[in-house]
Amino acid sequence: MYNIATLVVGLIQVLVMLALAPLLTGIIRKTKARTQKRIGASILQPYYDLLKLVQKDEVVSDQTSWIFRACPWVNFAAMATAAFFIPVFLVYTPFGLVGDLLLVIGLFALGRFFTMLAGLDVASSFGGLGSSREMMISALLEPALFLSIFVVAITYGGTNLSTTIEASSISSFLPHPQIIFAAIGLFIIILGETGRLPFDNPATHLELTMVHETMILEYSGKSLALMEWSQSIKQIILFTLMVNIFVPWGISSSILLPSLAVGFFMFAGKISLFGIFVAFLESSVAKWRLFRIPDLIAIAIATSMIGIVLCYL
Repeated sequence: MYNIATLVVGLIQVLVMLALAPLLTGIIRKTKARTQKRIGASILQPYYDLLKLVQKDEVVSDQTSWIFRACPWVNFAAMATAAFFIPVFLVYTPFGLVGDLLLVIGLFALGRFFTMLAGLDVASSFGGLGSSREMMISALLEPALFLSIFVVAITYGGTNLSTTIEASSISSFLPHPQIIFAAIGLFIIILGETGRLPFDNPATHLELTMVHETMILEYSGKSLALMEWSQSIKQIILFTLMVNIFVPWGISSSILLPSLAVGFFMFAGKISLFGIFVAFLESSVAKWRLFRIPDLIAIAIATSMIGIVLCYL
């Protein structure tokens, strides 16, 4: 009976992430609008956009192959699968037995790989431009991400997310010194992985600044809806990892209903505050030139390296 209850809670955690992913995007967009002295759209606007796109027909170039058509489904399947391994409001997920943080990163890489192929597959100059930029950025981000994870794994005893978050939740109020440096590195990496400023500007359609948008520019209808939803799921997964590993306060360690309710509301509050913080940061910085981005990623690598050194001191 306990196993069945745990499995049900694990499935609920996945559904919560899939359902709240567009809402987090709406909160970020609304916050950015208010900081820029605009009213902005409702925080529910991403849901309306997805519903509108699902009802529209698709226009597909005759230059594309099966890769272009498969990319939205591969992206959605990869992000939805990654959500199964993420503890949300409970320190434990029953699906963590078959995958850990390294598998989640691998699923992210799979989605990115197909997105870059789709950008090249349409045979447009925009798609090739965005794919080449994404290749450069991802080749630098992934080593930085592995270094940051290495610090967390050494500190908390492994890459299994249930083990990591449980160890983090029962640690002292003040984190380990190396964890602070790992958090700084991971925060910079999250901005790059989600296409946020100063790496990318998700609100622009200028060829000089676009990265992610150029690769999905040829999509429409249901395929575009899947791509947008997949990006939102990836964003909430990364934000959840950030708040649950480094700020695990309030996460439930029991499957009792009152404890789960507290854990859910604490998760919703933390993820919303983190999204608002990212939106404020985006409103206060400008898009960096492409060849300055490695300097920012170097900061993430350096802070993670400092964390590794502190682990052995």
